Amino acid sequence: MTEPLRWLQTNIREPDAATDPKVLAAEAGRFRANVLHLNMGGIAATYPTSIQFHARSSGLGPGQDFFGVALKEAHARGIRVVGRFDFSKTRKDAFDAHPEWFFRKADGSPAIYSGLYSTCINGGWYREQAPRILAEALERYEVDGLFFNMFGNQSRDYSGSFLGHCHCAECMRRFQAMFGRELPDNAEDPDYRKFMFVSSREVAREFGRIIHEKRPKAGYFNYLEEWTDGIMSESNTAVTRPLPLWPYMSSDNVNRARNSQPGKMSVNLCMQFVDYAWRFTTVPAQEIALRLWQNIAHGGALAFAINGTFEQQDRQAVEAARPVFQWAAEHADYLAQQEPQARVMLLTGPDNAAYRGLFRFLSEEHIPFSVSTNLDWIGKRPVDLVITASADTAALEPYIRAGGRVLIAGPAAGSKDVKGYVRVRNPKRFPSLGLTTLLLLDGPFTELPPAPGAPLTLVPPSMFGPPELIHTDIRDTEIPALITRENGRVVWLPFNIGALYYRLSLPAHAGLLRDLINELMPRRQLSTNAHPLVEISLMQQKGRTLVHLVNLSGHSQTGYFAPLPMTDIRISVEGEFAGARALRAGQQVALSRSGGRSTLTLPQLRDYELVVLSEAVSAAMRK
Repeated sequence: MTEPLRWLQTNIREPDAATDPKVLAAEAGRFRANVLHLNMGGIAATYPTSIQFHARSSGLGPGQDFFGVALKEAHARGIRVVGRFDFSKTRKDAFDAHPEWFFRKADGSPAIYSGLYSTCINGGWYREQAPRILAEALERYEVDGLFFNMFGNQSRDYSGSFLGHCHCAECMRRFQAMFGRELPDNAEDPDYRKFMFVSSREVAREFGRIIHEKRPKAGYFNYLEEWTDGIMSESNTAVTRPLPLWPYMSSDNVNRARNSQPGKMSVNLCMQFVDYAWRFTTVPAQEIALRLWQNIAHGGALAFAINGTFEQQDRQAVEAARPVFQWAAEHADYLAQQEPQARVMLLTGPDNAAYRGLFRFLSEEHIPFSVSTNLDWIGKRPVDLVITASADTAALEPYIRAGGRVLIAGPAAGSKDVKGYVRVRNPKRFPSLGLTTLLLLDGPFTELPPAPGAPLTLVPPSMFGPPELIHTDIRDTEIPALITRENGRVVWLPFNIGALYYRLSLPAHAGLLRDLINELMPRRQLSTNAHPLVEISLMQQKGRTLVHLVNLSGHSQTGYFAPLPMTDIRISVEGEFAGARALRAGQQVALSRSGGRSTLTLPQLRDYELVVLSEAVSAAMRK
């Protein structure tokens, strides 16, 4: 939280423990990393452990200490070391000696993958043996942090096969005690999800206690938010992932973490590989660079992960990441302690398509926004507008009563699907819809009582074939498709416009959102002529304002190419600043000031630029 992290993860395989750890540390130094995230133990120890059933890596020869040497060499270069553990699986000798420690399928059989047996979060491996292993590791090595992969019981294995719920004796006992009924079979069950949540957090808390007791200055990381010192996430790929690709993955992960848990740093690992079955084939170099720039642009750690050592058979990802790390090291003073400055809050929700559609729209409109999973920010930070896809706004009422403005962009629960239109009854109110009076409606729509004079109304389904009959029976209603209250401070679109925009990208849906936001928030923090595929974030740091620009124009369908250079990007920002400097370009940028705003024109944008606006001009200077 006090200096920018340049986090480099290497998932060392068992044979890699036979390689020279000095070479690994030297390569991390050449990368200009200041954190090396390195395998330590769990499935395979890369140091000479003495704990029973904690298997040493097969690549670790007699008297060798791969982790210990790597730690010493990294520290000599000023690089912190985070040890990686994975307690989700272990060897057959442990299973034979203590079968009660392990995951059991509904039929009682163990879950075995690549010869390893899945452990259970409620069993003795996690709750008794792992603490012994951690105590040994922390007492023996001056690690700067520990990370835990695959924390807790996984519902699917690496091949995607469904494992179901754990039916070990301890899980059945604990579930019965917690819910007063037998542990369910493998069907989805909300009680079982709660059970796993509670179980994993119990162990997470204990791991954190051990780490902070043994090494008070060491960080604690896994993929949980509770009890940990950072918010870990991944920007990754999978060959079966539904299209369209989500080019904002890093921005999404970091923005959400930094604003939902502002007291913790976001460490979003940019994974180099295409999918589990192809760990040594990398995603496009431009995708790696894009993910890394997005990490920086939203105030997160610069974090990159590879499998094995730096002797990669496909070096595209490594060579794409290295110059980003090196640039970040040279400009570290501008990346430390960044705090989001956006005053629009986008709330997450259960409908991912709706959320992504709103996220993408805001980015394309260059409206600085923060993402949050919670309402802890109410009363703690300035928020001009809240946007949510959930029609349940009960928790937002304190914010609304205090004068807050809210755009609700979604139907109420239980609404019926409608394949119709939304009629624009008041075209003058919606200047972005000058060429249409009909908007596509496909999905849940909340039907309310007729409201004569409503600016948007429902057009219910009508005939769409054959061509001779299409919509000859079309009819208008007075059922409102736009509802306002609190003297216009709260606006509700009772249909899923975010999901429609995510799926179809229709200009009419974007235009309606644009016009409503302009009504609710007529004065924007930032305005620009930048292309919609230029992502812009607004951060504050050490009295300076930072404007990050990330060029997404190289993304097309499933491909990532070199982005098209953009020129003469005009940006107007709230506040009167003394000067502006483009760090990537290495040049001052002419700046004009008027009416409480500063305006500049960036001559060129390649893949990324950081414009530093110096401290605000005082009243005396303006005179």
